[in-house]
Amino acid sequence: MHLDVLDLRNFYYRTPLGRVAQRAVRNQMLAWWPEAKGQTVVGFGFAVPLLRPYLAGARRVVGLMPGQQGVMPWPAGMENVSVLCEETHWPLSTGMVDKLVLMHGLETSDHAGAVIDEAFRVLGPGGKALFIVPNRSGLWARRDGTPFGFGRPYSLAQLESQLKRHSFTPERSAAALYVPPAHQRFWLKTADFWETSGRRFMPWRAGGVLMVEATKQVYAPTRGGLGAVVRRPLRVLEGVRQPVAEPG
Repeated sequence: MHLDVLDLRNFYYRTPLGRVAQRAVRNQMLAWWPEAKGQTVVGFGFAVPLLRPYLAGARRVVGLMPGQQGVMPWPAGMENVSVLCEETHWPLSTGMVDKLVLMHGLETSDHAGAVIDEAFRVLGPGGKALFIVPNRSGLWARRDGTPFGFGRPYSLAQLESQLKRHSFTPERSAAALYVPPAHQRFWLKTADFWETSGRRFMPWRAGGVLMVEATKQVYAPTRGGLGAVVRRPLRVLEGVRQPVAEPG
């Protein structure tokens, strides 16, 4: 079940807890992908809160939002780059994307495998995808007052196995969002402390979200086909009688 785009917008842009969550996840993403100069960056689901740092340097930035969720204009005060789409048929050419971020698009889908296949299709060779999902053992997956309390939470092994089944190669992983999902001022003011402490002492169990970076690997074709045929000697004259020299 997809969340409504208005609920997502209100959480991330109009609540202190949503802004804390946005900052925690985005900081981890930027630690891996500090820039995207000249690249095509795409977000699927509700990933637009993470994409603003790339607007200045990227060749293009696109925010894809599935029809079951709905779409909103983004970014505010600038030319709109958000697009309503079918969750398993994205309006992008094959191989055009350099960096892809999925947040609130996988765990809420009834067709997660097809979503991953579509992510694989649009990535160029060597392209990188960042999958962000609720952590099954974290506190955020147990609170339905936040977007991470809906849908299907994952363990790291579950997410990586699913990506491998759809031809992705997981490269690195991390957890984020260690602050408790509470609106009290104390937790919000100490969010940076919880992020630092959580990464140091409880890297997987306490994080609210799991983040896996995966690459699209395109392998060279195995020997065969026309190249192999041409390498073999052509014997088109086999069976033709060879000329015999006659005495002069």
